Amino acid sequence: MKNWILAALLAAFSALALAQTPPPAARGSADESAVRTRVEQRFNAKPDSATRMPFGLWEIVIGTEVFYVDQEVDELLRVDFKSLPLDQAFKIVRGDGSRKLVTFEDPNCGYCKKLYRDIAGLKNVTIYTFLYPILSQDSFEKSKAIWCAKDRAKAWDDWMLNGKAPASAAADCKNPLQQNMELGRKLEVTGTPTIVFADGRRMPGAVPLEKIEATFKELGGK
Repeated sequence: MKNWILAALLAAFSALALAQTPPPAARGSADESAVRTRVEQRFNAKPDSATRMPFGLWEIVIGTEVFYVDQEVDELLRVDFKSLPLDQAFKIVRGDGSRKLVTFEDPNCGYCKKLYRDIAGLKNVTIYTFLYPILSQDSFEKSKAIWCAKDRAKAWDDWMLNGKAPASAAADCKNPLQQNMELGRKLEVTGTPTIVFADGRRMPGAVPLEKIEATFKELGGK
C-alpha cells in the first residue's frame, strides 16, 4: 500500500519542484544525521532507517511503522481527526475531558500496556481507543470480549493494569473490530500502540507521558 501513497506524494510535490528548484545549499541541508535527530526528538524513538526520497521527502521506519516526512520532519500523512468514526472506539473521560486523544491498541500488546500505565496520570482528557487486534486470534477474542462488556472502560482497565481477563463475549455480540481493521489499513496503522492527536499528528509506540503532555501544550491544551 505504501507504494501508491508514495506515488501520490511524489506527484503532489513534483509540480512544486519543477516550478522552484532550491539552491544547492538547501538541497544538501537535510542530511540523514539531522533528519534522524529531528525524528528522535519529535517521536521520542530512534528510527530504524531514514531513506532520502525524491523531492525533499524522507521515508522513516520505526519498528513496523513506515511514514514520510519533509526535511523539517513535518509528517505528511496526518490523520483527519474529525473524520474518525469514534463510535467504533470506546471512550475514557478523565476530569473535564477537554483534551482529545485517539489510540489504536491490541490487548496483547506489551507496549500498549506500558502506554496505558504511563497515561494513567493524564488529567482532563478524553481517550478514544480503537481496539485493533493485529497480533493473534486471541487478540481478536479479547477485543471482542472487552467491546461486549457492560463497562468497556473498566474491562480494559482491569485487563491492561491487573491482567484480569474479560468474560467471553456472546457469539452474537455485534462489534466494530473488522471495521477497525479496515480503518487501520486505510490509515497505514501498522503497529500498536499508535497515538493520534487532535491536529492529526500521530506517534507510534509507548510514547512517554512527558512527550504527550508537551504535545498537548503545543496544541494549546494544559
